[in-house]
Parts: sequence; C-alpha cells; structure tokens
Amino acid sequence: MKPIIAPSILSADFARLADEVESVSTADWLHVDVMDGHFVPNLTIGPLVVKALRPITTMPLDVHLMIEQPDRYVRDFREAGADHITVHAEACVHLDRSVQLVRSTGAKAGVSLNPHTSERALDYVLEELDLVLVMSVNPGFGGQKLIERVFPKIERLAERINALGLDTIIEVDGGVKPGNARRFLDAGARALVSGSGVFKAPDRAAAIAALRAA
Repeated sequence: MKPIIAPSILSADFARLADEVESVSTADWLHVDVMDGHFVPNLTIGPLVVKALRPITTMPLDVHLMIEQPDRYVRDFREAGADHITVHAEACVHLDRSVQLVRSTGAKAGVSLNPHTSERALDYVLEELDLVLVMSVNPGFGGQKLIERVFPKIERLAERINALGLDTIIEVDGGVKPGNARRFLDAGARALVSGSGVFKAPDRAAAIAALRAA
C-alpha cells in the first residue's frame, strides 16, 4: 500500500498560497495546521483560509485543530471545506463527544496525540476514528527535530488497530523527511505529514516523490 503524502501549508509562503498549493499538487492530502496561541504557542489560520483553499485544490483538506475547545469550531471548518477534522485528545474534556460531533458533519474524524500522550488515551474511541495523528514533535512550530520515542507508540497503535480489524489510518506529523520516512512506515504509519521537508525543497514534486519512494 503506497503511503499518503500530506504537505503542511504551515511551511508555505502565504503571500503566494495558490501557487504554493499548485506546487504540491502531486501529493495526496493537503495538511492544514490550525493553532490558537493557547493550546500551542503559535497563532495561524482559521476557517476563512480553509474556505479560500477549497476551490483551488481537489486534494482532501486534512485540517488539524491544535486549539482549545475545538467543538466550537468543528462545524465552521467543515462548512469551509475541511474533509478531515482532527482534534487533540489533550484539548477535549469529552473526547467521544468531540469525535461524534466531527462525524455528524460528514467529515472524517481524527484524534491527535502529543508526544507525551499514551496511545491508550484512545482505548474507548479508536473504533470511531478514521485516522490517528501521532505528533512526532511537540506541536506549535514547523521545522523541529523528531522525537525518537514516538516509534514504539506507533507500533503499539498499529498492533491495536490490526487486532480490532480496523481501517484507521495512522498519520505522523513532525520531522518527516525522505531519509526517515521508511521508519515511520515500517512502524505502521500510512500517512506522512511534511511541511519544511516539502515546501523548503527546491523541487517540491521531487520531494513528494522521494517520500513515496521510501
């Protein structure tokens, strides 16, 4: 099964966003990092940018909500054009309710885990998820060095998904490069988010191809 490549627009040039998105059109998903300056120490974009992205690409918009109280904005992002909506386990007081809210909009539902959060946090919602986003860096900034401790977590999560007979996709975000992509895939990941690894490359299509070749 070929990997799913999801360039993160966090590393794109927002002054030329349409051209930047076109430059990664050979990818599978477009990853959209939403940060509120509270859950993570950075502030990025909202539903209006997602709405602007929707007509300029046919790629699924993979929206990652790194925000407090994400339930307040799930419907706004779905109406703006998000295909996948991922919330953080650490940000949701009632995680099952948040997952069900995402599902009720028709979007694919995901939950993200920070590097310090055990995969066991998903024990009672895993069967409701379309994807699990494992952070391999601490969320909030692009271009960080990956945290090696996430590999055993990915392996344990993949074993659990397989044992339950689920099709849940494990996605990883943080420090993904062609040189280490194979390690993530061997551990059980299927989707690779790469921001600077793609957008800072001189040839974005070649960078995407190199990730696939891994």
